[in-house]
Amino acid sequence: MTAEDGGDRAGPALVREIEGHLLLAAARQEGRTAGARLASRLGWLTETQREDLQAQFEAEYLTLTRASWHRTAERAEELRRGYEARYRTLRTRLLACLLLGCAVLAGSALVLAAAG
Repeated sequence: MTAEDGGDRAGPALVREIEGHLLLAAARQEGRTAGARLASRLGWLTETQREDLQAQFEAEYLTLTRASWHRTAERAEELRRGYEARYRTLRTRLLACLLLGCAVLAGSALVLAAAG
């Protein structure tokens, strides 16, 4: 791989992409397995109908799984934004308290220096 064909991707991005492919493959397999279980209960189906039912079930399962992943990702993003906003607020308050404390100490030092 070279820089021209995307070989210089950051490690974490590549890991996320591989993880995504593995999750997708696992979801496809789950859909196939569930479709096969459903089709096996319907003994009156022909082989062609059974295969068609399994394929349709797998496709629907994958669609539902992707929708679920999408909702989960959206919620995670909402939570991340909320926690970041809260963190910024707390950091600002801490800085304000630190500056106030420094001002009080400096003021006290000036008062003591003037008195002494």
